[in-house]
Amino acid sequence: MSIIEIARDQGTNPLDVVEHMAAGHNWPFERAGEDEIAIVVTGRWTNYQISFTWMSEIEALHLACAFDMRVPEPRLSEVQQLVALINEQLWVGHFDVWMQNGVVMFRHALLLPGGVAASGRQCEAVFGAALDACERYYPAFQFVVWAGKSAREAMDSAMFETSGEA
Repeated sequence: MSIIEIARDQGTNPLDVVEHMAAGHNWPFERAGEDEIAIVVTGRWTNYQISFTWMSEIEALHLACAFDMRVPEPRLSEVQQLVALINEQLWVGHFDVWMQNGVVMFRHALLLPGGVAASGRQCEAVFGAALDACERYYPAFQFVVWAGKSAREAMDSAMFETSGEA
C-alpha cells in the first residue's frame, strides 16, 4: 500500500467538516448520503440551497449554490450573456444555467489531491465565495429575468456601488 492510499484510508470525509460548519452556524442541513450534504442559508435577497458533494474519483469537494429563479425560455439568451459578463469578474467559481430546468447556480470546487484533508477555513472560504457572489449578482439576474433588462444594463447596476448613507 502506498503512502497516498494509507492517507486516504485514514483521512476524514470532507463532508464531515462541512457538516460541522453548518451545525456551528445553526443552518438547516441534510446529509443526503455519504457523499453529499445540502444546506439552506437565508441571504439578503433569497434563500440559497447549497450542496456540497465529495467527488472521490477526482478528489474534489464540489459546491453548487442555487436560488429559486427559473429562467423562462424567452430570457435564456440574455441570462447566458449576463452569466458570461459576471464570470469575467469572478476570480474563483463560476455561474451556470442548467438548460434542462432553467436554474441559475454558482459552482466551485476545492481540490484535495492525495488524501489532503479539508479544513474548516477552506470550507468556509468556498462557502463564503459562493454566498458573496450570489448576493452580489442576484439582483442582476432579477433585472434580466423579471424586469426585461439587457445583460449589460443588469451588469452595470450590479457593479454600481454606493458610499455613505442617505
